[in-house]
Amino acid sequence: MKILNEAQIQQKIRRLAIEILENNIEASELILVGINNNGMGFARLLMEALLPRTDQPITLTRVRLNPAAPLSEDILLEIPAEKLHGKTVILIDDVANTGRTLFYAARPIMDTLPEKVEVAVLIDRTHKAFPIRVDYVGLSLATTLKENISVKILEVEEQAVFLD
Repeated sequence: MKILNEAQIQQKIRRLAIEILENNIEASELILVGINNNGMGFARLLMEALLPRTDQPITLTRVRLNPAAPLSEDILLEIPAEKLHGKTVILIDDVANTGRTLFYAARPIMDTLPEKVEVAVLIDRTHKAFPIRVDYVGLSLATTLKENISVKILEVEEQAVFLD
């Protein structure tokens, strides 16, 4: 079942961009850290919405990890961690479920001392098993553990979010 169409996704991205700017008006720079592919795609869409609204420098980077087994291989941040020092970092993913992926994706960010770390997701589910608080939410859903959220935002004819 489709729960968000492209127009709704774009509306949520615009609203999230405004919220991010309102809460970070004093930040010298925003660093958007997308998790893997869909998180990076969502981060890129957020950056495109942020750029026309601010003069703040915005850096976009990715953290790569295996969500199914986060300790099975190194968690890689695509920029040196020291570039995060004293900056506002926003960790971005498409869906927050248990919080495990976000929890482990934050590990390389903790190798330095950022000014602030926030979390933005398109879809937030209510199954948190890890101490993760999502600061910016496109849509919050109460689902069963058996249901699946599928986000289609990369290289698709029409962006959409589905509940299976």
